[in-house]
Amino acid sequence: MLKIDLRSDTVTQPTDEMRAAMAIAPVGDDVYGEDPTINELEHYAAAVIGKEAALFVPSGTMGNQIALLTHTRRGDEVVCDKDAHIFFYENAGAAALAGCQLRTLEHCDGQINPLDFEEAIRKVDMHMPRTSLLWIENSHNRGGGTCYSMAQLDELAAVAQKHNIRIHCDGARIFNAAAYLKLDASVLAAHCDSVMFCLSKGLCAPVGSILAGSAEFISRARQMRKLLGGGMRQAGILAAAGIIALGKMSARLAIDHANAKIVADKLAANGVFINLAKVQTNILLFDPRPFYATADECVDALRAHGVLASAFSKTAVRFVLHNDINDQQVDAVLAVIDELFKKE
Repeated sequence: MLKIDLRSDTVTQPTDEMRAAMAIAPVGDDVYGEDPTINELEHYAAAVIGKEAALFVPSGTMGNQIALLTHTRRGDEVVCDKDAHIFFYENAGAAALAGCQLRTLEHCDGQINPLDFEEAIRKVDMHMPRTSLLWIENSHNRGGGTCYSMAQLDELAAVAQKHNIRIHCDGARIFNAAAYLKLDASVLAAHCDSVMFCLSKGLCAPVGSILAGSAEFISRARQMRKLLGGGMRQAGILAAAGIIALGKMSARLAIDHANAKIVADKLAANGVFINLAKVQTNILLFDPRPFYATADECVDALRAHGVLASAFSKTAVRFVLHNDINDQQVDAVLAVIDELFKKE
């Protein structure tokens, strides 16, 4: 049985054009700064995201941890939401590596309220840690692919500037957010002192992410990358795919968003509980009850019908649409929904 993989956009395959570019990419030793394809990608990525400089890193998690190490000092407190990737999925790296404490806030669909952020900022007191960084995620994975609006970002930035606090954006899917909001990604990153984005999710590159910020920040971040073992040699083979990812694949993300809407509408029409207003990008979350008692039970039923999905909690199933899901596969998913979720 052919499997339709909706577990994540991390499962995307590199395109034929990427594979061809990787095969002929000129390379050198990147630790010496001598890989021309890495240098091209970093300059291009910095321009695309509107920052002075950029750094190619093996993964988004490493990019996030490098940002922490570069922005903070041990014992600092970082404000983020309670479902942020850095809190939920990065193996306590903030504590283990940077020696930082995470102050987690409630959120609305992945977005932090500026009033809550300001209230969380520590006053200067010998008993308290220094609040040094605000951490945002755009689009927000556990929020269901939801996005910060520019108005929300403006308000958060005003609070951060007032209290001299830097902002890092975990923009693993910032190009999805940009496509949804019909804005340039550099506009969404404008208030952020640093931003990380992935080349290997919806953009389909096989490996790698970008960390961007000021030239001074990236100079220090490069040292932190070496500390974590992220210094690479002839990595231009990977960067060649990243250049195509940025130049071409970011322009097609609206297709994935449209397909996510089609699937979400079918679920809702069949009586499955899904908040359609939250289906903004390529991620959708739905509650399979009362058709299935748990998310795991629903995921097992989907797998038996050739559709791979993720149990995101005990009562939430996640679908992620991506480049490797074509129109025929979307139709097949709709047919499986009709089979497994039969409206009475």
